[in-house]
Amino acid sequence: MGMKDQFQDKSEQWQQQAKQKAQEGKEQAQRGRRGEQDSERTRDEESERLQREEQERMDPDRDM
Repeated sequence: MGMKDQFQDKSEQWQQQAKQKAQEGKEQAQRGRRGEQDSERTRDEESERLQREEQERMDPDRDM
């Protein structure tokens, strides 16, 4: 194998590695965004629950 072939093979390997790392980065970013959405949803649900409980406590028609 000549030097030109060695350089070409190495270049192709680096390109493949770069593509794989880019794909892994995209997948990781998507997982991160999903995690943020889930935590926001949980926070929103918790806020709504607390607001409902507060309204129930303040509701004058509520039986005690």
